[in-house]
Amino acid sequence: MSAELSPIELTSGMILSDEIYARIGAAIADGTFPPGHRLRDVELARQLGVSRTPVREALQRLERFGLVEIAVGRYTRVTAPDDALRRDTGEFAAYFLGNAVNLAVSRCSDEDLADIVGTVDAALAGIDAGEPAAVFAAASALGLLATRATGNGVFLTIIRETSIVVQRNLRGWSGVVARPAPRRENWQRLRDRIAARDAVGAEQAIRTLYGVTPGAAPASPDP
Repeated sequence: MSAELSPIELTSGMILSDEIYARIGAAIADGTFPPGHRLRDVELARQLGVSRTPVREALQRLERFGLVEIAVGRYTRVTAPDDALRRDTGEFAAYFLGNAVNLAVSRCSDEDLADIVGTVDAALAGIDAGEPAAVFAAASALGLLATRATGNGVFLTIIRETSIVVQRNLRGWSGVVARPAPRRENWQRLRDRIAARDAVGAEQAIRTLYGVTPGAAPASPDP
C-alpha cells in the first residue's frame, strides 16, 4: 500500500470498530484508496496500531455497503460506483436530507439554525466561485448538521452508517437532477425557507434542488 493511515489514539467513549470503519471508509471516499486498490488487513492493522480482527470486521462492513469487494483468500479491493448506484445514492441522499432538514428546522435551537444556514451560505459561495467541490462539501456538511440537530437517535445512526457511502458515490457527480434548473436560485430559496423556520418549505426546496419532486426521474451524471 502506498497510502499510509495514521495510528488510532483511543480516547474515552471511542468505539474502536467504528473508528476503524470511519478511517478506512474516509480514505476510500476521498480517493486516498482509489477504485481497484488492494486492501490488506495485516498492513491496515499495522498502520492503525490495532489487531487484525477489528480491521476484518470493518472491511466486511464496508463490503455490505458496496465500498469494497472481498474474494475470500484472494483479495479485498476498493470498488468503483457505476451510474445506477450513483443515481440510487443520490435519490436516497436527497430524500434523507429533506426529511432531516424538515425535522431539524422545526425543533433545533437558534444556534443550530444559524450553523445550518451557514452551510447553505457556503454552498452559495461555492456556486458564485464556480467551485463544485465546495458546493459538494457544503451539502455534505448540511446533511451532518441537520441530522445532529434533529436530536433523533435513529437519524444519527443512519447518517453514521451511510455518510461515507454517500460521499464516495456522489463525489464528482452532479447528483439527482430531473431537469436543468437554476441551482443558485434553488439554494437561495432553501436558505430563505430554513432561516424562516419553514420546515415544509425547506424540505420542498431540497426536493426541487435535487430533482426528486413527485414524478421526477433521475438524470444521467454530468461528465
